[in-house]
Amino acid sequence: MADLIRLLPDHVANQIAAGEVVQRPASVVKELLENSIDAGAREITLVVKDAGRTLVQVADDGKGMSPTDARICFERHATSKIRQADDLGAIRTKGFRGEALASIAAIAQVELRTRERDQELGTRVLIEGSRVRIQEPYAGPSGSSISVRSLFYNTPARRQFLKSDSVEMRHVLDEFHRVALAHPEIGFKLVNNEREEFNLPPGADEAAWSAAMRQRISGLYGRRYDERLVLVEEDTDLVSVRGFVGKPEFAKRTRGEQFFFVNRRFIRSSYLEHAVRRAYEELLPADSYPGWYLFIEVDPAQIDINIHPTKTEIKFRDDRVVYAIVHAAVRRALGRFNIVPSLDFEPEPALIAASAATAPAWRPTDLGAFTAPPRPSPEGWQKLFDMGVASPMDEETVASAVQRPVAEDVVLPSREEDSDAVRPVFQLHGRYIVAQVRSGVMVLDQQRAHERILYERNLRLLAEGAGMSQTELFPRHVELSAADLSLVEGVLPELRSMGLDLELFGGRTVQVNGMPAEAADEDPARLIEQLIEQLRTAGSALRNERHPALARGMARSMAIRPGRALSIAEMHGLIDRLFACEQPTRTPSGRPVLINLGLDEINERFER
Repeated sequence: MADLIRLLPDHVANQIAAGEVVQRPASVVKELLENSIDAGAREITLVVKDAGRTLVQVADDGKGMSPTDARICFERHATSKIRQADDLGAIRTKGFRGEALASIAAIAQVELRTRERDQELGTRVLIEGSRVRIQEPYAGPSGSSISVRSLFYNTPARRQFLKSDSVEMRHVLDEFHRVALAHPEIGFKLVNNEREEFNLPPGADEAAWSAAMRQRISGLYGRRYDERLVLVEEDTDLVSVRGFVGKPEFAKRTRGEQFFFVNRRFIRSSYLEHAVRRAYEELLPADSYPGWYLFIEVDPAQIDINIHPTKTEIKFRDDRVVYAIVHAAVRRALGRFNIVPSLDFEPEPALIAASAATAPAWRPTDLGAFTAPPRPSPEGWQKLFDMGVASPMDEETVASAVQRPVAEDVVLPSREEDSDAVRPVFQLHGRYIVAQVRSGVMVLDQQRAHERILYERNLRLLAEGAGMSQTELFPRHVELSAADLSLVEGVLPELRSMGLDLELFGGRTVQVNGMPAEAADEDPARLIEQLIEQLRTAGSALRNERHPALARGMARSMAIRPGRALSIAEMHGLIDRLFACEQPTRTPSGRPVLINLGLDEINERFER
């Protein structure tokens, strides 16, 4: 019988290895940036075209490579980081396996230009599909510049699995953020499609690390972040923890700004995340996520980083000790900055009375279009608010009892039986609207009701493509992170259709020219921030069901919040508009908008 087992050719083995190391353009960005850091660079420039499909280029002012090193660096397991197995216990560099360049060269066209600082000439190497095409002398600046073109050009099946440019660019930005955060002492520049996205100057030396780190966070995420940060500093014999955590009032509903670094290497750890979130107990609701940027320094011998190809997962020799120290460090930082460890989310009655006494009078414009809502047929209201006794009312009965609204510009005749006097409603705890109906009592969640109204309105506007907005007297400017700006750019036409008139102002700033009429009195920065959170949450739905996902995200961002006091007229207006909807009983995500307590149920509770 013939032998069946054969050794794979090097270029085939490299393509297989590339499947572990290079999943998308962002993987190339990570590996090349880390190589530049290991080379001692003080200035690094990243150039990206078409989200990395066409080009990923990293240039640095590091120590460069000799002609021999420039050639051998593309061989598998060629590394300058380790010489023997014992070296794995003392690794402080980013890479060490020698797989990255070999894997990248197997699935792309790669050009390396490099020169050592003390040499007059450097080396240029051109390699395609693991095969060297050119190696020649090169005259240029010291350091290294490596260009990766046509990623996955020889593996088209892999290329087809890449997402849209906006999605792939967000992954590139994620990797750029992680590396730039880990090294505030290094200057970074990012150029995307010939537009400079970031130009981050190098920070101060180690003695001023916290100032440099603040500057780096603000440079990546915007100047407004500086006021959101609380310094964390804790040194023990085993572990050192430093960095920043976010103040509770700036927590978000979605993840996205939670970073752990161990010995300057970004890691993911649900175990350490639990330690931080425990420090926020009683400060935040369970569905809120504070930001954190925490750097853990530990003896390399106490960790194992060689358990995952991307090296984002590690093992601690004594993870319980690390957990306890991280938790204590964050808890102490929050306490040191006078952030109360226990908050009462239910205001005291005396405080409510005091605030009511000093609060300004209610303005009808506070709820935008609530002052002139479209109204359903009076006959439909009479059925809903008939004082007589009838059978218990279910969702189908509610929906069928209401006729579709007439055109918004038609004024309905006033009828005595349709007045507020025979449609009694009141607000409960600033969250619910309670109304007497023919079968008992209806309790309506005002926020969810408004969300349903806005959702159907937004769907109509997206279909028509011509939404109305209330023009700002003075345009407002909102600074975004690069990832958030990329997300907003991808949906600008749809946002304008829904009345949010935005335009790119330059850099990472958007200009707000107009707001939706429903949100005319909202703070544009708050509205956009909440909208971005909703768009992040939408994820794949944004690609597969674009209009519904956008309509839902905008509706959640604009819906009135619990605690907003409503007048009788505004409560009636909200109910009018809700029962003019196609589906008044459920939110767009399927949660109930209202519940009904029938007279039979109430009588039973009273044992009648």
